[in-house]
Amino acid sequence: MIRILTDSAADLTAKEAAAIPGLVVVPLNVLFEDGETIRDGVDMTRAEFYDRLEAADKLPRTSQPSPESFIQAFEEARDAGDEVVAILISSKLSGTFQCAQLAAEECEFHDVYFVDSDTASPGEYILIREAVRLREDGISAAEIAAQLDLLKRRIRILAVVDSLKHLHKGGRLPAAVALVGGALGIKPVLSVYEGAVHLADKARGRPGAYVAMFKQLDKMGGIDTNYDHVLVYSSSRLALNPIQQYVTHNLKLPAGHISQIGSVIGTHIGPSAAGIAFVVPPNE
Repeated sequence: MIRILTDSAADLTAKEAAAIPGLVVVPLNVLFEDGETIRDGVDMTRAEFYDRLEAADKLPRTSQPSPESFIQAFEEARDAGDEVVAILISSKLSGTFQCAQLAAEECEFHDVYFVDSDTASPGEYILIREAVRLREDGISAAEIAAQLDLLKRRIRILAVVDSLKHLHKGGRLPAAVALVGGALGIKPVLSVYEGAVHLADKARGRPGAYVAMFKQLDKMGGIDTNYDHVLVYSSSRLALNPIQQYVTHNLKLPAGHISQIGSVIGTHIGPSAAGIAFVVPPNE
């Protein structure tokens, strides 16, 4: 059997994870200023997390899983005679990928094929769904990983956020970029590709930011409908309404999968964020 291993930054719900046979989710951690540490997606609901985030004086810190979490998953696969395709958050955003590699070396598990997703949250979800499809088609673990390595280059995330302070404080954006997007009334549009977060555009007010985001989507080449697209939000699902309207009415596509950002990515993206993850058409 081919197991699919991912981390909690993929933001699958427990119900979604349970519906995928052979899926293992390893949680990252969130550390609050009072010293409490929670496992992402395990110890606190997403609603509880965003309530706490908005009330916090100091931004929580995030950390990669323990090596023991990966070792346990790899040893269970080895004992069962299974192979593993490991789809993990971008190594440019977290040390999780390197931690998993070291864990495999430590327990001498060799039947694992690593995919540095170069993305996070809904981008990881797209890769997981494609891995499941390929597995159902009887594709080998090695070939699944190879195909995902090609597909990840075409995955894009676009999102409107209230501010860049969370990304800057968390070390995911340089101060100069955060300053550009921090003017009064300006709402940044972020993009995620090639493993990193970028300031794609900005506009005055959320309505203008949504328009700027849609223009960026069109500029990127639009959505390849052969793959899933994902609508994603942090604290308020209502923030998705303009995006859902654009996708269904302007692009004439289904709304797609809807996902709430979990506590690890939410720590850096902040409340009231909304966006879309999709695959761009291949270059001809």
